[in-house]
Amino acid sequence: MTCFDRRDLGLLLLRLGIGGVLAAHGAQKLFGWFGGHGIEGTGQFMESVGYAPGKASATAAGLAETGGGLLLALGLATPAAGAAAAGAMAGASAVHLPSGFFAQEGGYEHAASLGLTAAGLAVTGPGRLSLDHALGHVLDRGWMVPAALGAAAAGTAVVVVARNRRVRQQAGEQEALFEE
Repeated sequence: MTCFDRRDLGLLLLRLGIGGVLAAHGAQKLFGWFGGHGIEGTGQFMESVGYAPGKASATAAGLAETGGGLLLALGLATPAAGAAAAGAMAGASAVHLPSGFFAQEGGYEHAASLGLTAAGLAVTGPGRLSLDHALGHVLDRGWMVPAALGAAAAGTAVVVVARNRRVRQQAGEQEALFEE
């Protein structure tokens, strides 16, 4: 039997903290918990910021955040969990990008921090105080890290590019209305 070292404890604390924040944030979207607006309200918001269809976008974001967060906290399927959460946070960062970096100004600071931490956990792994370790890392193989992060990056890029295109089109239509 091996002793756990401070890296294992540090990874556990990081996973619990980031995973808990992500899961709670996703539960706001999915269930309306913690002062959230649930699927309907979040779907309307998603539609207003260019993610269409709004309800499907809210569901996808909520599942990525809740599922990714819970799996990160448990240390289970860590590459996929971290990649899913990082992808969701990249999508959130795109919405906040025009407001700059700092969260106090409505910027992407918080979303980027969560996403980068989730991606970092996907890369480093969960440590020995995890379900992945207890299960012999069957869902945490080395090849899964680039596969999960690559798939999440590709999917996120497609969604964000489509969203940005919709936002530019909406801005052009609004400008045309005011120029008349």
